[in-house]
Amino acid sequence: MLTLALTSCAPAGVQQYKLQVINEYPHDTQAYTQGLFFQDGKLQESTGNYGRSSFRKNIDLESGNCERKLDFESKYFVEGSCVLDGELFILTWREAVLFVYDAATLEFRRAHRYPRQGWGLTTDGKQLISSDGSSRLYFFDKQLKLIRKVEVTMDEKPVLYLNELEWIDGKIWANVYQEDYIVIINPDSGRVEGKVDCRGLLPRSLRTRNTDVLNGIAYDGQRIFLTGKYWPRLYEIRLTP
Repeated sequence: MLTLALTSCAPAGVQQYKLQVINEYPHDTQAYTQGLFFQDGKLQESTGNYGRSSFRKNIDLESGNCERKLDFESKYFVEGSCVLDGELFILTWREAVLFVYDAATLEFRRAHRYPRQGWGLTTDGKQLISSDGSSRLYFFDKQLKLIRKVEVTMDEKPVLYLNELEWIDGKIWANVYQEDYIVIINPDSGRVEGKVDCRGLLPRSLRTRNTDVLNGIAYDGQRIFLTGKYWPRLYEIRLTP
């Protein structure tokens, strides 16, 4: 069991957390993790890179194997994903496309023209919430009608490179690209209310390339899981103030 303590460099007013590893599970080192979430108690994952993008349905925690894998054409770089009202939504990075599938069967339903870069994607159960690598989060409906957008700030400064997202107990958790911390965001104001220091979560001995950065947050209603791009481990964690 590993406990990581946050340093005192976090801005005043932002809750600092300790991260504790509860369990470790295998993770595919060929998976460039872009989206991670649970659906009906099963782990789901979207992975990126041109020629290697995929969606992996119903991943077994103990083995790391998936029940079914959907591969994308090499012209698409897949990013974040989530399920809302029985439909699976999958972003692409720079291709200006959002794919929609039947969440149960993975049958293709439609594609939307997407008006910005696709990075992270999650849902509060009513609307879709996305990031585009900036400090903004976008809230929109299933037909991509923009409802609102918020600027994410910490200590009154914009937080850039917001990436993979997860909705947890009324807050938005976000990876910050190429950083070893997660921010916990108030969805109404955009203010960062918490910061989780994840430095050392993946030991240096298991890092094999400079692109294996922290990215991937999943919540099954009780447990929180973290991983990263090409990481060999998926970690079940808990936070302690």
